[in-house]
Amino acid sequence: MGIEMGVDEEIVRLFREAMNAENANDLERAKEKLDRILELSMTGKPEVYFKACFRMADIFIQEDNYRGAVKCALRGICRAPGEEFRRLGIKRLGDVLFILKKRGRLSLLAENMDPALNLTRKEDRELYEFTIALIRLAKGEKIKERFLTWELTEILKGLQE
Repeated sequence: MGIEMGVDEEIVRLFREAMNAENANDLERAKEKLDRILELSMTGKPEVYFKACFRMADIFIQEDNYRGAVKCALRGICRAPGEEFRRLGIKRLGDVLFILKKRGRLSLLAENMDPALNLTRKEDRELYEFTIALIRLAKGEKIKERFLTWELTEILKGLQE
């Protein structure tokens, strides 16, 4: 229990430091803190891992690293600690993708998405198929895929409008 409490305290401290760094516009330092949180939470703390993935995605958006933001969002969804978190993650992924669309940056997802594909292939087959469809869309193809998770279908439809 004492060791576990130490990890929890370190995670809280790291989140605080990451937020302070982000507020000071020291995004590199914030990412370092979040990377450490991801390491500490990978096994046994799925809610923390999920939150850190999306915090990192937000920082990547601030840096105009849209591909990195999408990859972090996908990581968070793949390891979501339940269906409610998975759906929340999909909604947040949709938000990230609509920011890319609004900024005219969807085409950035047409290449270098292999790490995301490899992760989703192992962790979440539906998300893997969605990621393939997203890459095809980024390449300018029309997409008509339908998914069991209706939010994924709605995201693709919205991105094509």
